[in-house]
Amino acid sequence: MAKVTLVFAALLIALGLASYFGTGSLHPTALIPTWFGVALGVFGWLAISPSEKRRKLFMHINVTIGLLGFLGAGIRAIQEFVHSNATGKAIDPIAVGAQVTMAGFMLIYVILCVRSFITARRAGKV
Repeated sequence: MAKVTLVFAALLIALGLASYFGTGSLHPTALIPTWFGVALGVFGWLAISPSEKRRKLFMHINVTIGLLGFLGAGIRAIQEFVHSNATGKAIDPIAVGAQVTMAGFMLIYVILCVRSFITARRAGKV
């Protein structure tokens, strides 16, 4: 699962950079997915370890980062939709697209982690 984490880290870094440069490098908040990707990448790299305790620790840290990223990006995207409907202001398609994409990546990542944790727990009790 640590290698899958590195893939999601790369996807988030690419998403953040694409949205930052897509906004003309004007909005540093567009780099938020990049920072989540860096955090996942660092802890994913640390999870590649022969020590089971170390691997468990860092993968639990990663799934927590993933859950926080999903909640943050998802809530922010919903707020943007509600605010635009209430004020009649146009939605920034790059920002909302990046938020929805990040929320989707993080949801998939969290689901994969939980399934992996369940599988590992069942395999240990057999």
